[in-house]
Amino acid sequence: MTDNEARRKRSRLLAVGATVGAVALSGVGFGIANAATTTPQTPTLIAVTNNVTAQLYDDGGDFKYLDLDLGVNVIAGADPFEIHASRKSYADPIVAQQIVVKNGKKTAVTLPAGLVSGFSGLADFTTITIKNAEGGATVASFKTNFCPGSGNTARTRRDAPASSPYPMGCGGGNPFLLGAVWGIQAGWNGPTDSVPPGAAFGGHPFLLPIGSYKVTVALNPKYRDFFKFPTKGSTVNINLSVVKAVDLPGGGGPSGAAVPGAASARVEAARAAAAPDTHAAHVGQGDPSRQISAYLPGFTPPATAPVAAKTAPKTGPRPDLRALPAWGISLEQGTDDTTGNPNGKWFVDFGATVWNAGTSPLLVDGFRRTGTQLMDAYQYFFDAKGNQVGSVAAGTMQWDPRVGHMHWHFTDFAQYNLLASDKKLAVRSGKEAFCLANTDAVDYTIPNAKWRPQNTDLSTACGGNTAAAVREVLDIGNGDTYTQARPGQSFEVTGLKNGTYYIQVKANPANKLCELSTTNNSSLRKIILGGTAAKRTLTVPPLDGITG
Repeated sequence: MTDNEARRKRSRLLAVGATVGAVALSGVGFGIANAATTTPQTPTLIAVTNNVTAQLYDDGGDFKYLDLDLGVNVIAGADPFEIHASRKSYADPIVAQQIVVKNGKKTAVTLPAGLVSGFSGLADFTTITIKNAEGGATVASFKTNFCPGSGNTARTRRDAPASSPYPMGCGGGNPFLLGAVWGIQAGWNGPTDSVPPGAAFGGHPFLLPIGSYKVTVALNPKYRDFFKFPTKGSTVNINLSVVKAVDLPGGGGPSGAAVPGAASARVEAARAAAAPDTHAAHVGQGDPSRQISAYLPGFTPPATAPVAAKTAPKTGPRPDLRALPAWGISLEQGTDDTTGNPNGKWFVDFGATVWNAGTSPLLVDGFRRTGTQLMDAYQYFFDAKGNQVGSVAAGTMQWDPRVGHMHWHFTDFAQYNLLASDKKLAVRSGKEAFCLANTDAVDYTIPNAKWRPQNTDLSTACGGNTAAAVREVLDIGNGDTYTQARPGQSFEVTGLKNGTYYIQVKANPANKLCELSTTNNSSLRKIILGGTAAKRTLTVPPLDGITG
């Protein structure tokens, strides 16, 4: 398994699929906005067209997919539509607040208890009812969710701000997420879901027979009333035609080739979800043509290492690395590389996240030793205004030439240990070097959290072999997640006795990085091994009610 596959899957399929329509939607929204004589003060629900055609893909085998996008959007009013959701600890409930502007000042208004119960957005936001065009019989009725931070967002009023500061996505993938920010810029759009939760990518697809339908999309009362949507801006009606998809010139459709046009990303995403996991977020990791050797556009660190101070500045912002509990824990039986048959070995796989809860990004530059596969790493420091104020030596970076890697690993970021019941070391993971990337939003409600980090996958963050220097960054509020999913990176437990163990995720293990505190660098997650040598078993007790 390559590092692509070992890296935790971050599903960006929905965002990628939705982005295709952003330009077209902006144009439609522009026309809608220009028809209004005043700027709406509250958010509204709109349909960009009253007539939608959906293509039904069917390869005659296992792949069936209805490319349904109703084009229903929430348009923010005079002020942004902004929600912060957070919890004090994993044992505490999630509390959501809407950030509103009153008398020119931002004020937090707490949403009713239970309205937001997770970090994936607003659940049961709309009710969609689909009826036959002839006869009016209801063929489907279901509730859909709404992520205000979808990637398919654009300015829909001419007087709206030129850019949006809000995160792209709602960040609900990591079970130990602490705080999320969801938002739509004033005068911008946020598309609502068109199919039941889980039906778009993975699980059972939502299908309709070929034919004509009448669709009603209604904002559910609990959201309509709290967010003060106008009556006329709470329900939309759409004429829907479902037609058989036809292969287009040059290939496409159900044959498996790329589908031209706006539907392409959505259909390809559905195919990817139906196929074995390919970790689409990191497909370019080993492709030198997709790698850059600098974190910021247009910036290349000098090829010569600086004359660094022996200690960090005494005052000023610092990163604060924190280890989240291990998650996504599973038991895997080893197989022979040649035959694919079981080889008698057993492994515990898990996901591990280290995040930055500090007052400064963690920024590490590597400077290549001429003619070698090593770089000297330096941590840089900044004042409250973002001005660079110094650097200190922080270990090394190493070039990994293996297929699927082909990038630079920072060697002093994290360590994964399996501890016995007495908390003594039993097994150490072979994963001891890392390429830093902002893979997860962990808490975007803390001060100065970076809502739109730039380096979010290995294909652009870790540099090619010709790099003279690289920059690796972990921004405030963001985490870097790896899964341990192959021999040498997971824990081999073949010879371990049955009993209680603890997965330890440890940040900054050699204390070579300067941070606000090192007291929160370690986390433990309890597991219980059982069974026999022929059939091991694994039990993972919930942690504060979290079973992920």
